[in-house]
Amino acid sequence: MNPTGIRSQLVRPLTWAGFALVVFAGCKPGASALKYGTEPVARGTLAQYVTASGTLNAVVSVTVGSQVSGKIAAIYVDFNSPLKKGQLVAEIDPTVYAASLRQARGQLASAEADVTLKRQNLERKKILAPQRAATQLDLDQATAELAQAEATVVVQQAAVESAQANLDYCKITAPVDGIVISRKVDVGQTVIAAMTTPELFTVAQDITKMNISASVSEADIGQVKNGETVDFSVDAFPDEVFHGAVSQVRKSPTTTQNVVTYETIITVDNPEQKLFPGMTADVSILVAEHTNALSVPNTALRFTPPEGAMFEQARPAKLQRGQRLVYTLGSDGAKLKAVIVKIGLTDGKDTEILDGLTEGSRLVTSTLSPVATPRGFGGPPPQSP
Repeated sequence: MNPTGIRSQLVRPLTWAGFALVVFAGCKPGASALKYGTEPVARGTLAQYVTASGTLNAVVSVTVGSQVSGKIAAIYVDFNSPLKKGQLVAEIDPTVYAASLRQARGQLASAEADVTLKRQNLERKKILAPQRAATQLDLDQATAELAQAEATVVVQQAAVESAQANLDYCKITAPVDGIVISRKVDVGQTVIAAMTTPELFTVAQDITKMNISASVSEADIGQVKNGETVDFSVDAFPDEVFHGAVSQVRKSPTTTQNVVTYETIITVDNPEQKLFPGMTADVSILVAEHTNALSVPNTALRFTPPEGAMFEQARPAKLQRGQRLVYTLGSDGAKLKAVIVKIGLTDGKDTEILDGLTEGSRLVTSTLSPVATPRGFGGPPPQSP
């Protein structure tokens, strides 16, 4: 074999072995030390909200019903029809009630005629009694018969008034000014006014003023007070934020699948009438707002030191109510230093710090992956000749 070829075959393994030794020797012993991401403690405005969902309703919604039974003979309004108080909205077939009124009037006339007869009879008895042509018993009986006849007239007058009222009820009128938001009957349909009053229409008195009935959980209801500002959105206008205010927190609980909620009424202005009754509103109630508050990212409060982390001092074993544990970097930049802080309100992203930190301090929020790099060697591995 050519001596030059032999030397070439011997040099190649040695070259690769030497490269491996260089890489191994070039790795920094501390290159795998843990590194951390930090965020500063800063001042700003923090707002805390209670969220809930609810339904938009008119402030006053009146159900228009029927006090008499019968077939719907005519309907004069429809959905979204504006109404004035007293306006005729529907009629029930009056045939039966008109006949009842005529019958009652006839019975009243008969009763009045009987009173006239009984009064004349009493007058005759009064004349005959002194002449002994009639006894005292006859006089007393005539007096009683007149009183009974007069009582019958009173009863028949009431029957006429009742029949007249029933006939009047066949004309259904609007009880308030407003707009029709629901119509539940059609012409020809029969309504039965028995144990409950049948519903014909629902009239919203004024939809420029509306309410949201929101269900707030028992965990949050203690923070909600009258007058607090409310922002809300509806699916019909997803890019628009509407505003309102809490007007009432009702103390009556509602339990659904072991979840306790309390009804909270929110007053809303609706001058353009863009919002409709029945819309679902996603509500955010502003329960607290602090300006110039010292705050930290919530990631700092959630940070947990990884396995193998080094500490400048022992971590506290127990925290008091309202305290949390955060970490800063020690003087060498590699060890963690535990700091106990007292927290205040949170907006879900940042949390107020009441005690334990100063502005500008940097808190550890994450662990960065360590990367090993060779010392003094940055090029690619040597190529074979």
